[in-house]
Amino acid sequence: TIEILKGLRERYEEHHRVQFTDDAVAAAVEMSERYITARCLPDKAIDVIDEAGARVRLRTMTRPPDLKEIDEEVEKLNKEKEDAVANQDFEKAANLRDQAEKLRKKKDQITQDWREKSQQTDGVVDEEVIAEVVSKMTGIPLTRLSTEDSLRLMKMEEELHKRVVSQSAAVTAVAKAVRRSRSGLKDPKRPTGSFIFAGPTGVGKTLLAKALAEYMFGDADALVHIDMSEYMEKHNVSRLIGAPPGFVGYEEGGQLTEKIRRRPYAVVLFDEIEKAHPDVFNMMLQVMEEGRLTDSFGRNVDFRNTILIMTTNAGAEAIKNESAFGFSKPDDDASYDSMKQRVMDQIERVFRPEFLNRLDDTIIFRHLTKEDLKTVIDYELAKVRERLLDRGLAIELTDEAKEFLVKKGSNLDYGARPLRRAIEQRIEDPLSEELLRGAFEGNDTIRIDAFKNDEGKTTRLDFKGETRGLPEPAEAVSAGVGDESKEKDS
Repeated sequence: TIEILKGLRERYEEHHRVQFTDDAVAAAVEMSERYITARCLPDKAIDVIDEAGARVRLRTMTRPPDLKEIDEEVEKLNKEKEDAVANQDFEKAANLRDQAEKLRKKKDQITQDWREKSQQTDGVVDEEVIAEVVSKMTGIPLTRLSTEDSLRLMKMEEELHKRVVSQSAAVTAVAKAVRRSRSGLKDPKRPTGSFIFAGPTGVGKTLLAKALAEYMFGDADALVHIDMSEYMEKHNVSRLIGAPPGFVGYEEGGQLTEKIRRRPYAVVLFDEIEKAHPDVFNMMLQVMEEGRLTDSFGRNVDFRNTILIMTTNAGAEAIKNESAFGFSKPDDDASYDSMKQRVMDQIERVFRPEFLNRLDDTIIFRHLTKEDLKTVIDYELAKVRERLLDRGLAIELTDEAKEFLVKKGSNLDYGARPLRRAIEQRIEDPLSEELLRGAFEGNDTIRIDAFKNDEGKTTRLDFKGETRGLPEPAEAVSAGVGDESKEKDS
């Protein structure tokens, strides 16, 4: 293909009046082969070269922005000149006329230079332009192509932990499998990775899938979410690849295959996979082994660049009953391995051996500890803090308030989701009422603390507004401005 493109290069250079570098030709072949999966060489590489030449040519033909600025300035000077003439200030009018004339000469020179430049073959197509074209054709962000994959993959755990609390074993297992695939040590016919995420609800299974999609493919829309409870019946299975000819919905394509055909770089999340009909597992075997699936139109849909994640609640009871997890004892590798083995025993009773054997890994998620829930509070509070910035307000939460929220929002059966509800009920609801009442003003810091009754028990949270930038109360009194430092209690 490279030799074919080199033979065609002169014709495309003459047609587009640009120059193609050798690196650009090689990049067109390499990137089209790697990222444009639905077409064949040399056709797709030739299209990339053609579009890249047209893109550079259009840039040289585009009217320089300086010309528009000059036109606006000349129009402004003419208006001022007319006003000066109307006021009989002829000296000013003559001065403005001379300025406008200088700008017109400058415009003529810029226009002449631009036309001469556009007629020359000085436009150069390099690797960067090729990356832009491939990015436009595939929908993959430009940074995904230009940034070294090795550098991104080495920082994978660090970036994922910015979104996912705890679950080090899960994050590490996913990162290792992805690095193994990207380094070329894995069968190129198979998907980038295929995992089962097992564990109780609310511990970060779906969140890890979303974070992985954003990190790997640069977009939250790169997550394809399939709820397997919709495919419990045999007649619903065909919706994944499309209805057969003659049936309703044939022209719409499959709910799975059509999304992957349009966006071959994605994370596919099969939620609650154990609820699916057995025929779905037969279909999944082909995807995990061959990296492709044939839709109702007879088209081969490429899954080699996808990451398959299947969540399941199978084995959740084994995690729930594990005494070494949760709030009682800290995690350790021995107890985790013991619990993982019991969970695997339950999973093996639910799924067939040939299905489990094609997975890269079965990842067991731990229960969230008390410290993990405090970290979740920090994450959720950061969202509230960002929304308050528009009002000029800041927010702080004391350790006692965090303890109260953890106590009210901790539930081993439901993970971190009750904590999110506790934050809504204990912080966002009362805070919204105080904001509507006008209790806080711009430049205030809202300090949230635990309110204790006469018995010393925390019953609710207390909100206080402190004006930022003023001296401390003790200093304010000595300065004679004690009234300005008073707190506004809600």
